Amino acid sequence: MKNLSGRSAIVTGGFSGMGFAIATALAEAGANVAVGSYIAPAGADRSDAAYYPGADEIERVRAALAAHGTKVHAAHLDVRDSEVTNRFAADAEAAIGPADILVNAAGTTAEQPVCGHSDALWEKIVDTNLTGAFRVTRAVLPGMIGRGWGRIVNIGSTAASVGWKDNPAYCASKAGLLGLTRCVALEGAAHGVTCVMISPTWVETELMRRNVAQVVEREGKGRTPEAAMAEIARGNPQQRMLQPREIAALAVFLCSDLAKGITMENIQITGGALW
Repeated sequence: MKNLSGRSAIVTGGFSGMGFAIATALAEAGANVAVGSYIAPAGADRSDAAYYPGADEIERVRAALAAHGTKVHAAHLDVRDSEVTNRFAADAEAAIGPADILVNAAGTTAEQPVCGHSDALWEKIVDTNLTGAFRVTRAVLPGMIGRGWGRIVNIGSTAASVGWKDNPAYCASKAGLLGLTRCVALEGAAHGVTCVMISPTWVETELMRRNVAQVVEREGKGRTPEAAMAEIARGNPQQRMLQPREIAALAVFLCSDLAKGITMENIQITGGALW
């Protein structure tokens, strides 16, 4: 059902994982979509578990989304840089129209305990997951308020409410994102703008695979990343791994007119798991 025809959406972290799944689902629902991901230059720090797409993937993503018949904009986006973020928002508006929908899906993590955690790694994770979402929201929220309609979906995690050893920056950033979600929801409530956070457990993405590989390396118990992934799946009450399309389906509903009463919420998708 094309219930988002005529709407325009920005999806950060939209070249892979949950971001790409959500962008695809929005396009399928009739929305024009602008996607941005960080295109890392040669020699960039890659100490975190993030997936870094190459510049060649811009056209692949653009073509995949355009196949659904809506307008598409795909480009480099560094949510840690206000100038780059504002320029992306302006270019997106020129290409697909003013943003009615924002999905903050850009994110990263790294296996690192508090003891020995560097400032640089802490700042990279928090700046991407939390402050980055703030920057993009700040760029589009005034327009949403002015037009009297908007949907903002932040991709959080069960880490927002449950601690995870060796991931202090990630847990802190997602808890902070929940606080930001609630404040944005209150700011937009009287103007037809909603803001909700979706908090899944483990979702089978490239970020997860890289994160699990870091876990295995730190533990040094001789396990393979594949074995660790299988163990995580067995630990879920549903005996499986969540898939990006499940998160995407909820995101699309939250962006519809039917969800206008759902705001300021933290909606968890866990298959019954606590983490």
